[in-house]
Amino acid sequence: MNAGFEGTGLSSYLPIAEHGLIGDLHSAALVGTNGTIDWYCCPRFDSPSVFASILDADRGGSFELAADVPTRTRQFYFPDTNVLITRFFASDGVAEIQDFMPITDDSGAPAPHRLIRRVICVRGSLPFTAHVAPRFGYGADPHSAQARSSHTVVFHSGSLALALTATAPLECDGLDAWSRFKLLEGESAVFALDPVVDDVIPQACPQAEAERQFETTVRFWRGWLAGSRYHGRWREMVHRSALVLKLLTYAPTGAIVAAPTTSLPEKIGGERNWDYRFVWVRDAAFCVYAMLRLGFTGEAEAFMRFLSERGIMRGSGPAGPLQIMYGIDGRSELPEQVLPHLEGYLGSAPVRVGNAATGQLQLDIYGALIDSVYLYDKWGQPISSDRWEELCVLVDWLCDHWDQPDDGVWETRGGRKNFVYSRLMCWVAIERAIRMANRRGLPADLPRWRQSRDAIYRQIMQRGWSPERGAFVQHLDDLVLDASVLMMPMAKFISPTDPKWLATLDALTADLVSDSLVYRYDPEASPDGLRGAEGTFSICSFWYVEALTRAGRLEEARLAFEKMLTYANHVGLYAEEIGLTGEQLGNFPQAFTHLSLISAAFNLDRALG
Repeated sequence: MNAGFEGTGLSSYLPIAEHGLIGDLHSAALVGTNGTIDWYCCPRFDSPSVFASILDADRGGSFELAADVPTRTRQFYFPDTNVLITRFFASDGVAEIQDFMPITDDSGAPAPHRLIRRVICVRGSLPFTAHVAPRFGYGADPHSAQARSSHTVVFHSGSLALALTATAPLECDGLDAWSRFKLLEGESAVFALDPVVDDVIPQACPQAEAERQFETTVRFWRGWLAGSRYHGRWREMVHRSALVLKLLTYAPTGAIVAAPTTSLPEKIGGERNWDYRFVWVRDAAFCVYAMLRLGFTGEAEAFMRFLSERGIMRGSGPAGPLQIMYGIDGRSELPEQVLPHLEGYLGSAPVRVGNAATGQLQLDIYGALIDSVYLYDKWGQPISSDRWEELCVLVDWLCDHWDQPDDGVWETRGGRKNFVYSRLMCWVAIERAIRMANRRGLPADLPRWRQSRDAIYRQIMQRGWSPERGAFVQHLDDLVLDASVLMMPMAKFISPTDPKWLATLDALTADLVSDSLVYRYDPEASPDGLRGAEGTFSICSFWYVEALTRAGRLEEARLAFEKMLTYANHVGLYAEEIGLTGEQLGNFPQAFTHLSLISAAFNLDRALG
């Protein structure tokens, strides 16, 4: 261990960016470039972790698999899929690990929940070591490991049991499992991790079955991606972003999680560590927009079904009909707790599970949701009469409640304020509902809706515009800038070439933009109730590209976009933020960033012709 981290395990942490993601539309796993799975929750995104060494190298648990000699490694996705390949280059040979989670079987039916790791020696010969050390319940629950044969070990912890099977021999010490083996050119070994259902131990995954499931998984992802209608300049990055968004979908309900991880820090050593394994209404609604843009109406339809079947649009609570987030099964209770036994990524504590922000009032979510319903009604299927009645209730509520302070889009914990972005999205909610009513002749209290819409517009123009700053600002009657107002022209609130908007764009460029990277706001100028600074916010950087595009500043937009692409990791993934030296920060990968990349690429492509 490094001298500065002696006894802490901190030297064992890979950079966040040194990971790829695999999944099966139920859960997901992070695989490091060193061949270690250091984040995996089973059997769902929001289940307690089985492997969490990314949050505690000593106590979190991991699935290590690597060549047992000095190597260089390279990681990439099998083209047009979410099958991850990690290659090992050594003096005596070359080998690779194929990591994937099957989604369907040969008949197209859902596959059993399974994680497969297939090691192949492609040149020469290499020795390998596997060390499987699950730590259940975020590393807090006791477990036992029992060898059922020389090729099967079963791990038990409470109600969850996992079976590890391998074609290589396994050893077991009651807690962990090991395997040491050597592969010659053309040889392979297969490891599979399966939940034990009804005490039935799964059979070992033989080479032929692993090959078949590999081909079936490749076929699934390529078949899905073939539905994309994007053929522009940035096809590879746009399609990788689409594949990420699909990976973050929970198939049983159609829910879309904001990210598959919890508590990856927005600042190393800081306290801005949150659980993102839930359905943010805003993030999921924006995902629907991105998916519809690419032609994936099925995902939009599944999310609309999630809203209706889970009664999301018929809710009622202290903060209004909608919560800002829900569980992937539609539950509304997501109590936040700290896990003090985990040290956090590179010592970034606390580690949190659950999210107390559920109680916040964020009025912008109504605009995001109703805009996605509007787009689905326009580009997908016309919404039903029941959905329209539910939507009318939301709009009527908003007409009574839009003119109040809230907690804002950035979920600040510094008290409610009159955020301009919240007003903007209230305007969007009512304006899109009016459009739907007019286009389809649907019943609505249009005079009242128009009155509220116009009142919001006038308030933003009179009090959200600061003559002193020459820009639209973060709060009404304020001087602080906020990158969220980049949504103004995208939401069709203001012309992208309006003098007030161009002045705002120039002010944001001067104050919040650093080499194409955009800060959300200045926490010193606008305290948010939390300690420490943060990195630039990647969704804002792509919003900036889109704002430049719509303003006709195409050369600036294209350069900013190309620069942003250089900040992606080696397999095209983005976390929430980018740090001072270009490192990925925050939960990873993040849907918000990838959906904004798709939108920016789509609109920039169209503008360039």
